[in-house]
Amino acid sequence: MSFRGFVTVFIEWGILVYFLALHLTHLSLILRAFFSIRSYLEEVETDRLDTAFETSHYKPMTLICPAYNEEAGVVPSVNSLISLRYPEFQVVVVNDGSKDATLEKLIEAFRLKPSHRVLRQLLPTKEVRGIYESAYVPNLVVVDKANGGKADALNCGINLARYPLVCCMDGDSLLENDSLLRIARPFMDRPNLVASGGVIRPLNGCRVTAMGIRGIHLPDSWLARFQIVEYLRAFLFGRVGLASLDTMFIVSGAFGVFRKELIVQSGGFETATIGEDFELVVRMHRCLREWKRPYHITLVPDPVCWTEVPEDAKVLGRQRNRWQRGLLETLWKHRRMWFNPKYGRVGLFSMPYFIFFEALAPVIEVLGYVVFVWSLWTHSINSAFAILFIYVALLLGVLNSVVSVVLQEISGHRYQGLKAWSLLLFTAVVENFGYRQMTVWWRLKGTIDWFRGKEGWGQMKRKGIGPQPPAAPPPA
Repeated sequence: MSFRGFVTVFIEWGILVYFLALHLTHLSLILRAFFSIRSYLEEVETDRLDTAFETSHYKPMTLICPAYNEEAGVVPSVNSLISLRYPEFQVVVVNDGSKDATLEKLIEAFRLKPSHRVLRQLLPTKEVRGIYESAYVPNLVVVDKANGGKADALNCGINLARYPLVCCMDGDSLLENDSLLRIARPFMDRPNLVASGGVIRPLNGCRVTAMGIRGIHLPDSWLARFQIVEYLRAFLFGRVGLASLDTMFIVSGAFGVFRKELIVQSGGFETATIGEDFELVVRMHRCLREWKRPYHITLVPDPVCWTEVPEDAKVLGRQRNRWQRGLLETLWKHRRMWFNPKYGRVGLFSMPYFIFFEALAPVIEVLGYVVFVWSLWTHSINSAFAILFIYVALLLGVLNSVVSVVLQEISGHRYQGLKAWSLLLFTAVVENFGYRQMTVWWRLKGTIDWFRGKEGWGQMKRKGIGPQPPAAPPPA
């Protein structure tokens, strides 16, 4: 065999081994997560949430909701927040220098008035221009500040938070009514718990009223349907699987609860990164390991946060580009943790997992497609490689998606009716033929952009998440 032939065979089989390891690791995490979810649901059935929070052991919570140009949905989102079930909580909405009518809509809907509340500067932020409160909604505070990005807005909200737990979320998100009870419950059971994440699901297609979500349906857009399967695989099973191994590395910025004290001690959200939620959790792992303090970070599978996902390919591409850049930026920033036994499972498992199966995945996958197409074009393809590539690269991906949908139906049963379930199952199959390749391309472009030093978020256009009725009762 010539040297060129040897290199070709080495690349081909190296790619196959990578795909096999990738998909089998994902499948093992999905199966592990399924049994973890089943065990959790059985435990919850025997433990009433209401009675658990009647004790004095629960911790009050501050919800921080950054809002930048969210006029389309900020009022129904805040309406859903102030009506959540929880014994004692505060809602802090941070208007991060919006250029639209976000602040005006909040002032009108909740009859806000300027407040003389004192702001403690625990974390540095951009200039605060005003603080507003409502006599009708006493647990609501709205802050107006100069634009500094989501991380800066979260830090501002932490400065105003009066309670030991803080829930960080997006301005376009809707929480289910008992989500706070469920996501905060582990803090009562595990005194060393420092962060708890919830499950994120696409809101598109659901029926939203002034009282919250009143109908869970599949959207008409195929792009949104593909993301439903993707979120099931990533949030409900992938991250639950990692949490079951005590190697949880991401608490989504759309819905996560943290101990306020620890956020402040570790320096707050990093304003110079585009992946502030991922970076904060990695930094928490790093700090707590270096401080030699026992801790846990978990993901609770049933408190659901619903969020609007892009239905435009250009917008979705910018989002995935940004996620990839944020991933690479954080991994590189904390490279001293790579394969470092000083950081335990985080250094020896979480870091390698995210390096090889997340950061490098788009590069290796695109290389696999290029080698496959080139071999076909030059008629030099190895028949064994061709068969195995199709099976490992595509069919194992289909298997993971289908298993995620089936296990979701067994454990959650969110989408009602045979038609919806069949359509979701069909979506899990076809997303591997076109949509997955698009996301790989967007992530590859994000990798290239990161090496080129590109910064910025890119604009996210939203349709809005529901009606905007007045929140406060009419004056007497």
